[in-house]
Amino acid sequence: MNYTHEHLEIQKTLKRFIDAEINPHVDEWEAAEMFPAHEVFKKMGNLGLLGLTKPEAYGGSGLDYSYAVAMAETLGHIDCGGIPMAIGAQTDMCTPALARFGSDELKREFLTGAIAGDLVGCIGVSEPAAGSDVAGIKSHARKDGDDYVITGQKMWITNSLQADWMCMLVNTGDGPQHKNKSLVMVPLCENGKLRPGIEVAKKIRKIGMNSSDTGLIYFDEVRVPQRYRIGEEGQGFIYQMQQFQEERLWCAASCLQSLGNCIQWTVEWAQERKMFGATLADQQWVQFKLAEMKTELESLRALTYRACDLYLQKQDVLELASMAKLKAGRLSRLIPDGCLQFWGGMGFTWENKVSRMYRDARLGSIGGGADEVMMGIIAKTMGVAKRPTRS
Repeated sequence: MNYTHEHLEIQKTLKRFIDAEINPHVDEWEAAEMFPAHEVFKKMGNLGLLGLTKPEAYGGSGLDYSYAVAMAETLGHIDCGGIPMAIGAQTDMCTPALARFGSDELKREFLTGAIAGDLVGCIGVSEPAAGSDVAGIKSHARKDGDDYVITGQKMWITNSLQADWMCMLVNTGDGPQHKNKSLVMVPLCENGKLRPGIEVAKKIRKIGMNSSDTGLIYFDEVRVPQRYRIGEEGQGFIYQMQQFQEERLWCAASCLQSLGNCIQWTVEWAQERKMFGATLADQQWVQFKLAEMKTELESLRALTYRACDLYLQKQDVLELASMAKLKAGRLSRLIPDGCLQFWGGMGFTWENKVSRMYRDARLGSIGGGADEVMMGIIAKTMGVAKRPTRS
């Protein structure tokens, strides 16, 4: 995959926006454990950055998925991990299924506002007892007239404390686990307040990704019209798995710039740091370790770009997207950890950008499907593991 002039111009626009509107405030937002999502998203919407791949009829640019990869990579220019993740939740996690399978009415009500930056969205899949095991979710919706009445809880939900709506995976039937789920658009707020039956149980404090708000949300007999369902009833699990492919490619792409920055910061530090009559960079072992990190990073870039190329050709990239997500999660642990070691005591300080990346990047092997889930998928696509028969 090669970036064209159009890709590069979008990246330049986004980088200028980050330098002017985000990075000067990162330390403040990290300390507050939240950033002003509505304010930031509206400014991004005004620049056309929230709907690059979404249909033009709803305010998007109608571009192919390579532009989402280019944007995700550029978000790595932000000096923390929480804000890029929040933006990615809006563009590549809670809206793909809506854009692909939602009715025209549904897209005009929810997608148009998300693309413009007027509405903040979130994706409601994970629950206290069902994270990577998506089929095991317990939230359910019973029919009552023309409505669904939803009861359950969602946990680890990015943007949920500020979100206007949730794209929520719920059980809408009693059949097999993979055929009884639907994706339903659930408005969270009404006149600036949470709707009846919706409760933010708590704001979850995390060891990293601090500027991204994460919540535990309860739903008690919450009514939504059945017309708010995305696509066909019972197809939610399949829609979510397709949505995960884009999310996992986004995760891999979003690591490229940030991990490159981590290596470059460490190179510059090693060239300045004096020890034993020379610089840290004069130590051959340090040179080799940094060279190895850069090589591993470029292998991730090649894998991610190849997966994107095949995705653009309408090929199934389940295996490659899972590999890219697995590799990204692993490198997001190994590279910041290795770099932090070279910073010594300075690396163990809270303000150090490498230490922030060390904390933030640890989520990469957990969120969006843990490493073990990715390896399970890869083993099945290889034919090594049998695909289980589920009732």
